[in-house]
Amino acid sequence: MTDSDVRGGTESATEAVKYETRSAQTVRGTEKLMISKWEKDGWELVTQNTGKLRTELVFRRPKPPFPWKPLAIIGGVLVVLGIFIAIMVAVTGGDENDAPAPADTSSSEAVAPRDEPSEEPEEPIATAPAEEAPLTVENNADLAALLTGPQDGPTVEAFAQQYAGQLIEFDGSIGAMNNHEGYTTRYDILISYGDYSETHSNGGPSFQFRDVNITNDLHFMGDVPDTIGVGTNVHVIARVGSFKEPLFQLEPVETRVR
Repeated sequence: MTDSDVRGGTESATEAVKYETRSAQTVRGTEKLMISKWEKDGWELVTQNTGKLRTELVFRRPKPPFPWKPLAIIGGVLVVLGIFIAIMVAVTGGDENDAPAPADTSSSEAVAPRDEPSEEPEEPIATAPAEEAPLTVENNADLAALLTGPQDGPTVEAFAQQYAGQLIEFDGSIGAMNNHEGYTTRYDILISYGDYSETHSNGGPSFQFRDVNITNDLHFMGDVPDTIGVGTNVHVIARVGSFKEPLFQLEPVETRVR
């Protein structure tokens, strides 16, 4: 065998590998956590596109090979069964003087093997990961503890690290709203858990939507308000960002006025 034959075989094997790709977005600064999470599931980072607020990560992994060998075995079994059934039909149907009972017995023996293929293992079907579901106070105890706990400290930092890049969903209110670095159409918006109150706090950290445009970046759903401001109660779905005391950064994904 020549070197060219070896190289040709290697190239053919490489070309035969097919990949499935997936993309994910994460807040800037949390890329390593997101990449590590996907790599544990067998994905390989292909490209990384860094934006102003978010980074888009594109991953790939080899598709599982199609199980040709088991299907070939099943096909062979079915061919043998077909020949057997044809022989049994020819034998039992050739003599008109045969009694009905033996004919029924032969028929049942010939038909019975038809049920056997249903016991063979089903062909695996490659499916995309299920749609991401946000964490809520009902389905995640850590989020429930975060929203009613202290404003800062180890528990807040631990939540930000453990759930970096994941979606959370809660009822909140706008506690402060200021122009971002002098811009007239971009804002830093402070979000607190629960309904707005000037006299008491419902607990939890001070979440912030940083450097956002109200028209597009907040992704309003339902009735889009004419104006929002301090005191507006909202329902928020957002992606977990970094925690730098005293602010917990969130990336808005969906916002509704309550």
